[in-house]
Amino acid sequence: MKQTTRFTTLAALALAGMAQAQTAAAQDCGTAGTITIAEMTWLSAATLAHVTQKIMAAGYGCDAQLVPGDTVPTATSMLTRSEPTVAPELWVSTVQAQWDQMQEKGNVYKASDIFSGGGQDGLWVPDYVLTQHPEIKTIEDLAANWQVFEDNQNPGKGRLYNGPPGWASEVIITNYYKALKLEDSFELFSPGSGENLKASIARAVAQKQPWVGYYWGPSDVVGKFGLVRLGMPDSDKDKFTCLTDANCTDPQVTGWAAGEVAVAVVSDLKEQAPAVAEFLAKMQVPNDEISTVLAWGDDNGATPEEVAVHFLKDYEAIWTTWVPAEVAEKVKASL
Repeated sequence: MKQTTRFTTLAALALAGMAQAQTAAAQDCGTAGTITIAEMTWLSAATLAHVTQKIMAAGYGCDAQLVPGDTVPTATSMLTRSEPTVAPELWVSTVQAQWDQMQEKGNVYKASDIFSGGGQDGLWVPDYVLTQHPEIKTIEDLAANWQVFEDNQNPGKGRLYNGPPGWASEVIITNYYKALKLEDSFELFSPGSGENLKASIARAVAQKQPWVGYYWGPSDVVGKFGLVRLGMPDSDKDKFTCLTDANCTDPQVTGWAAGEVAVAVVSDLKEQAPAVAEFLAKMQVPNDEISTVLAWGDDNGATPEEVAVHFLKDYEAIWTTWVPAEVAEKVKASL
């Protein structure tokens, strides 16, 4: 009887040990070597890269390294070299041709849509404009309300800020300008650069002056200055495709479809580190919250790493849903 009891005890201990080993294996970096993560040049993408790196390193024990990146070169490198391993904020619609080739080749997949509301481009106004002028709700209300945005330097017309030269948005907004028939009521104004565009918003908001023009979200600007995107009709693919063409002969009003923004991952990672791949599959942030986080970073002159730490400390309700509790505790302990 004692021998049977002893055998039963040993078997139970062995099973417990196996269970613990399996649990540990489910929360480690598997057979993956160095995992490279693209740190892009704008704040949201750079912040998300640091968040990804910290969760992988502290939570899963990965050798996770940040590498410089930008949309087109990163997509091209992932297609041709399967490097970097992860791009936490890849704007698929900007590199659609390379993305389609990746899907055909099968070496890169979309683990998740990083923004719950998708990427949002369009025409935006500060929130107080809509409070003061409830008659303005959509882009189709601009022509009848041009006086709200009248430009002192060009009396008799409103000012509509275009995307900066060279940006895809410059062509699209120019075609919206034609489709909405705004030539007689608005000046289509080029800001010259992304920094100038941001500065024009900052000046208007500081003085509580009306402003309307191109921007995108999530972004620090949307969160910091309380921008609201004007309503649009449903998006028609053929009509919008024409709006993206500088030679569009008949631009028509349609919605700007939500941009596909992927957590792009090299396919081998699913086999090498399934637990990490599972985390990436759950990685998603709400648009409003991440814009608020980015605004905090801009207000405080914070680095992307500092913004990432702020997010991990103050927005646990979001990221702790991505990982098992044991992993979350390791990440918290590392901060």
